[in-house]
Amino acid sequence: MTSGRALVEQLASVWESIGALGDALDEEEWNTPTECPGWSVQDNVTHLFGIEAMLAGRPTPKAVTETAAAAMEGAAGGVHDKGGIGALNEAWVDAWRARSGAETLAEFRAITGERLAQLRPLDDDGFETPSWTPMGPGTIATLLPFRIFDSWVHEQDMRRALGRPGDVTGAAADNCYAQLVGFVPYVVGKKVGAPTGTTLVLEISGAANRSIGVEVDGRARLTDPVPEPTARLSMDTDTFVRLMNGRGDVDEIMASGAVHLSGDQALGRAFVDQANVLF
Repeated sequence: MTSGRALVEQLASVWESIGALGDALDEEEWNTPTECPGWSVQDNVTHLFGIEAMLAGRPTPKAVTETAAAAMEGAAGGVHDKGGIGALNEAWVDAWRARSGAETLAEFRAITGERLAQLRPLDDDGFETPSWTPMGPGTIATLLPFRIFDSWVHEQDMRRALGRPGDVTGAAADNCYAQLVGFVPYVVGKKVGAPTGTTLVLEISGAANRSIGVEVDGRARLTDPVPEPTARLSMDTDTFVRLMNGRGDVDEIMASGAVHLSGDQALGRAFVDQANVLF
């Protein structure tokens, strides 16, 4: 089990990578659209520091509060708005769209620096402090993997849009790959509804570089060694990340040849169609 201190340093490494990416961008690049509908590169960074501002205990700016309230009442709201935290996300993004990329990056660094100053001194008991998480009440220790994942996935969204790949190896990236792998049985068993006796294998090339086996025996579960599958899907790491996070158009991804499917074609395509687990 990864310690709280190690998780904090994983989060810090992703934030440092995002900062370095931002330093290299001009204003046109900050405005580049990403695969998050309606969000530019700058909007992704705003989203990340908005969440951290809330967690740091900063007062929510009036413009954000008013926009979020209107969105939750159905009077306004962006493409990501699903009420609650979704409305707050959109409100932060809307409130910062008139700012420059440089201003946005400076605020990102200020707020994430504040968060690290809060997190780094924590002892074991401190990591067990109650905290909000996207899945309900938890602790700081259970929140951190979510923050690593959210930060890293949005970093990849930005890098993909800009054609500047990076930060796909190391402890934080491995943590995120492991979280995605953990969702694969849920997709096979719950979302696809594969029957008992089904086996599926994902062959992931590139940075994640692994074979993921799932078998269904009453419930779907990861299995090692990897079985002879009912269906086998092969793809690179970025395609796996995109599919599991609902990025891009599935038909276009399949048409591009990014996924090779053998065995039961219907099962394989059902997995691709249902792979998005982003909460």
